[in-house]
Amino acid sequence: MNKANETDPDNSSPGGAAVPSHFIREIVKSDLKTGKWNGCVQTRFPPEPNGFLHIGHAKSICLNFGLASEFGGLCNLRFDDTNPTKEEDFYVKAIIEDVKWLGFDWGDRMFYASDNFVQLYEWAVKLIKDGHAYVDDLSADEIRQHRGTLTLPGRDSPYRNRSVAENLDLFERMKDGEFVDGAKVLRAKIDMASGNLNLRDPVLYRILKVPHHRTGDRWCIYPMYDFAHGQSDSIEKITHSICTLEFEDHRPLYDWILDKLGVYHPQQIEFARLNLAYTLLSKRKLLQLVEEGCVDGWDDPRMPTISGMRRRGYTPESIRDFCERIGVAKANSTVEMALLEHCLREDLNKRARRVMAVLRPLKIVITNYPEGQVEEFAAENNPEEPEAGSRKIPFSRELYIERDDFMEDPPKKFFRLAPGKEVRLKHAFIIRCEEVVKDDGGNVIELRCTYDPDSRTGGATAGRKIKGTLHWVSSQHAKKAEVRLYNHLFTKVNPADEKECPDLKTGLNPDSLEVLRDCLVEPALAEAGPGERFQFLRMGYFCVDSKESKPGAPAFNRAVTLRDTWAKISKKKG
Repeated sequence: MNKANETDPDNSSPGGAAVPSHFIREIVKSDLKTGKWNGCVQTRFPPEPNGFLHIGHAKSICLNFGLASEFGGLCNLRFDDTNPTKEEDFYVKAIIEDVKWLGFDWGDRMFYASDNFVQLYEWAVKLIKDGHAYVDDLSADEIRQHRGTLTLPGRDSPYRNRSVAENLDLFERMKDGEFVDGAKVLRAKIDMASGNLNLRDPVLYRILKVPHHRTGDRWCIYPMYDFAHGQSDSIEKITHSICTLEFEDHRPLYDWILDKLGVYHPQQIEFARLNLAYTLLSKRKLLQLVEEGCVDGWDDPRMPTISGMRRRGYTPESIRDFCERIGVAKANSTVEMALLEHCLREDLNKRARRVMAVLRPLKIVITNYPEGQVEEFAAENNPEEPEAGSRKIPFSRELYIERDDFMEDPPKKFFRLAPGKEVRLKHAFIIRCEEVVKDDGGNVIELRCTYDPDSRTGGATAGRKIKGTLHWVSSQHAKKAEVRLYNHLFTKVNPADEKECPDLKTGLNPDSLEVLRDCLVEPALAEAGPGERFQFLRMGYFCVDSKESKPGAPAFNRAVTLRDTWAKISKKKG
């Protein structure tokens, strides 16, 4: 365990950046001042490998790794793999990838609760020998019936007063596989009248004749999470065991077990988990969405999983920024999705290359532009990053603009293209709409325009004031692309609330995904690599899909719009 940085009297990180204070940070600072943990800070991030990590886990990851880094300590990655019925190596690998992608490193300190199975069993035996645990034959339903309620005390099991010798014998036979699943459990002997239901003789071990993803068929019994978690913290010499608020009622049990064993005793501290508007943050319910085919796997870009957000176009920097901005509190609250999207926009604004893409093409023919002529215009890649340089964009007689950028009978303040109106083409000329061409159904299929040859940068009429500026692509040079427009997966603010959303499927947003297959992009984008992020001028921020995009046939996912439109939409619906 590393000694923490003791030269941090104020609210600044070792790198000098301001760090928002919160109650856990203040606890750590106080402990360092008093020497409670001998000047050490040791945290851990302990996921269960039974699903993919989501944005709620990112908050915990940033908190645990962030505190360790800030105070010169260490943070472990530990898999609390005590339930072989739901855990897989598949999830382990996904979790490792996600934590690394977020920018955190645990060195050689990756552990598993299953590493401790032998020690945990020996500690269970000690509790039996000391009269603090017993083997119970009651079924799960009977245990629940005996537990009582918040207003009524529980009843002792008829097996509670078995002798130490009988309990030791039965527990060993449980381990050896003599009994069927559910026939017996090991329970702590605490207080069936306790006001805290978690202290009414909780189950410590159950029989599960199921292969484990790491230990195979070696064990027929497995420790409950509450028994394995605290002891694993103890083995790793964790100083601050940081959990979400639902474990606050479990802390007395955490303390009771460690005290009865007489082993190293970390301090458990609880904080409010993340609740995000229009978002579901439950691995169980996210798994349901996957299994029922409501989404295209755990990494569907509409999912709040870290892998889904990565595929959609989120950056690790934006997620870490979000986690820092929302802070750490003791009370539950709901964070608006707009803040998460704001963090992404801020980050991508600095790093994303500006390009032109036409999602719903409308053809333009510039009638006074020489046939066969092609010229190139210089375009800056990112005005926020001058060192990103510029690129050349081909221009020709036939172009495509966005269909929404033309109206035949426009309202006032429509500063785009209309009959007799002028607009500037980004990086190029001013054009004027002279004629509208329609098909037999009366649909606009083409615009005939003229251009002002002196209106390019440096030209005699370049300074003319034109209110509208449009993006475009050259017809003969543009490349086809597929574009996925993503929106919130749910229409309900709190889809986890069964009153608000009794059936997950009824809460799904039917407009969460729109696929456009005839989009046109700048020629260079045809070879964009998976995960590359761009700002499509005037359209939003987009990312090359990491699974389905192919060279010459790119597929782009919209990461976020240029501005928050959802708030306006939801307000109108409300």
